[in-house]
Amino acid sequence: MQLHCPEAEPFQELQAGIVGLPNVGKSTLFNAIVENGKAAAANFPFCTIEPNVGMVTVPDERLAKLSSISGSKEILPTTVEFVDIAGLVRGASKGEGLGNKFLANIRETDAICQVVRCFEDDDIIHVSGKVDPLDDIDVINLELAFADMAQIEKRLERLTKGKKSPEEAAKAAIEKDALDKIVVEIEAGRGARKAVLNADELLAIKNLGLLTLKPLIYAANVSEDDLGNQGANNVHVQALRKRAAEEGAEVVVVSAKCMMY
Repeated sequence: MQLHCPEAEPFQELQAGIVGLPNVGKSTLFNAIVENGKAAAANFPFCTIEPNVGMVTVPDERLAKLSSISGSKEILPTTVEFVDIAGLVRGASKGEGLGNKFLANIRETDAICQVVRCFEDDDIIHVSGKVDPLDDIDVINLELAFADMAQIEKRLERLTKGKKSPEEAAKAAIEKDALDKIVVEIEAGRGARKAVLNADELLAIKNLGLLTLKPLIYAANVSEDDLGNQGANNVHVQALRKRAAEEGAEVVVVSAKCMMY
């Protein structure tokens, strides 16, 4: 939330990247939560070609009270910008599908929302031929990890090239230490967010925009029937919750189709 203050620095909205396999409901969810969302949503893979970007205002009743106390003339609620990219598939890091080339569009985001299909519907194609949320997130997380590793390898190569002043060498050493720790976690399948980094190390790698370093939210896309009880009787949601707990990630149960009505 934000109260308008002329002397304050410009407020920067939060950004979240939406990822997932094709046909899991990414673009449908994007259209449901973003005002005037017009992302293409169809029953075939890769109907999203160009990234879709939309803004959502986050209302907060506390703002009115704070405005009254401070005498602010204007109330500006926090906003969240969502970036919906093409569906990722197994092998995206090697050029399969379309999503990999759009990963750059979500490197600057503050978090990643991974939409996971947790509904059964024979009329909606699944790229793997079956509904298996754990397999789906393994595919996505692996592709994000591959993308990060490619980024890290390029950066490590640059850090070892050229002569550096003592100050530059010290900064390079901090960054290399951070990247070495991250590589260990990625190779172990845990992602960069599991690396224990100090403030200086986090600052040193900030500009890389590592995807597996960002906070992760799983959006379990369920049928309308499963929405009322938050997927309590849905075996796919139960399996996803267990995996998310192991990863330290959050799960939000949604029904993208229902939200469109």
